Amino acid sequence: MNTGASNVVTPPESIDLSLMDPIFAKYGGNRGALIPILQNAQELYNYLPKEVLQLIARQLGLSVSKVYGVATFYAQFYLERRGRHILKLCDGTACHVKGTPVLMTALEDRYHIGPGETTPDGELTVEIVYCLGSCALAPVAVLNGEVVGRLRQEMLLRTVKKQIDSA
Repeated sequence: MNTGASNVVTPPESIDLSLMDPIFAKYGGNRGALIPILQNAQELYNYLPKEVLQLIARQLGLSVSKVYGVATFYAQFYLERRGRHILKLCDGTACHVKGTPVLMTALEDRYHIGPGETTPDGELTVEIVYCLGSCALAPVAVLNGEVVGRLRQEMLLRTVKKQIDSA
């Protein structure tokens, strides 16, 4: 767990571009497969490193700006390294009224990161979302794909710590 005050993400190790070979073998040079290729690449690396975008452009005979444009158009793609654990904290109206700001403050105090940031050790990324469709469970979050509702500060911090410690 990060206990330092820095919110600077450490640079990733070198990117192994050979991991992309099976993806290119599957889709060949089909330019129409750009989005599935980006999705597969993101699944491999947990984000889309610049080197991977450049490789995809070369393999498909597209400009890097075209590939970058598609990757930045869709909210599903991330160009920054993300944590091994993703916490999506709802700040829709019901969640906000029932305590999301207090929950975010607790996360900032414990992990020294704000919304959209990743801990320096690469363990946790916190994202604010504006509706998870679970207003009856407010305040609610999704941690690693699992919905956690009726959150209070200590419960949230315990749940996040448990996920980080178990990985």
